[in-house]
Amino acid sequence: MAIASVDVAIIGGAVIGSSVAYHLAQRDDFKGSIAVFEKDPSYQHCASALSAASIRQQFSSAVNIDISLFGIDFLRNIGNLLEVDGEQPRIDLVEGGYLFLATPDKRSILEENHALQQKMGADIGFLEADALKAKFPWLNVSDLSAGCHGLSGEGWFDGYGLMQAFRRKARSLNVPYEPYQVVHLEKIMGGSWILTLSNGEQVEAGVVVNAAGASGGAQICMEAGFEAPVHSKKRMIFTFECRDEVPGLPLLIDPNGTYVRPEGTGFICGSSPDEEQDPDSFDYDVDYSFFEEHLWPTLANRVPAFEAIKPGAAWAGHYDVNLFDHNAFTGPVPGIEDFYIALGFSGHGLQQSPAVGRGLAEHIVTGRYETLDLSELGVERLAANKPLIERNVV
Repeated sequence: MAIASVDVAIIGGAVIGSSVAYHLAQRDDFKGSIAVFEKDPSYQHCASALSAASIRQQFSSAVNIDISLFGIDFLRNIGNLLEVDGEQPRIDLVEGGYLFLATPDKRSILEENHALQQKMGADIGFLEADALKAKFPWLNVSDLSAGCHGLSGEGWFDGYGLMQAFRRKARSLNVPYEPYQVVHLEKIMGGSWILTLSNGEQVEAGVVVNAAGASGGAQICMEAGFEAPVHSKKRMIFTFECRDEVPGLPLLIDPNGTYVRPEGTGFICGSSPDEEQDPDSFDYDVDYSFFEEHLWPTLANRVPAFEAIKPGAAWAGHYDVNLFDHNAFTGPVPGIEDFYIALGFSGHGLQQSPAVGRGLAEHIVTGRYETLDLSELGVERLAANKPLIERNVV
């Protein structure tokens, strides 16, 4: 490695870090140098490769809706935007929609969220229980009051493909990726940062962007002098096949939080565990009893066809969960000059990566957000004790 100094050092080279690198490198008004430091160049354990990779506009906060409206437009046009040497990336975007289901006690939340989503231009349909049954005849609606279905602009895609497309485009714009972990970070006299790498070498940087995710993002914050309430939480994904067809299945979210969606000729499913059963985790072990005791009974109740299934492969990955409010921290950290973070996405990193990468690039170059204002996701809300809470029906 020959890099002794760099204008912008990005710690973490998965989808968030690579989006920042691309958006920064492609700006005409940025002439500085960029380097990305990624400790796992195989990406076999990164969240970008192991998640269910989906995008939705069905949020209750305006900033998250705006982020995803930009995100779906980016994903639809990714072939042109991230083309390299005439080769256009493919992420196999399927706009199958999300289907949020509400029991009577949560109906008012669904109605309020839907009103905001419509106001902001999201294409979401509100369906009463009888309309749900008519549109999805395989669905058990006996305990439901209503549901919201993304008619367009929501669905799933190849998350690993998106990450690699950002990475390849950034590299084509002369951004080097260094296969080292940043093991220490400190500010020196004169204002620069010194990054100590796992190979023992040091790099001086003018600006640091911490996009290290669940595998070290909180530790990098500590090194810089900021305590981030971001924790690594294990999430498991299970696959199965079904004997009967379930035509037109969206990404369905049961009122208890269990989700299921098509994947190839089969299906994938998962759920977040209860908070008291969700310790910090760094292992990749799969608990198959979670499928047998929680997921399958829920799915068989909601979609009776799922009573007869054949379980398949399963895997585990990690979310960088922001325990303060389960929304991302993005932007500069007040009181720590030239230190930016993009952490705590709590499962939304893939879908939010286009807008967050663009926003951080804008802020690094101009000192402000030029297009979409992401300041609501700033870390200032932590000191002010003003969490950005998503109100949902699960």
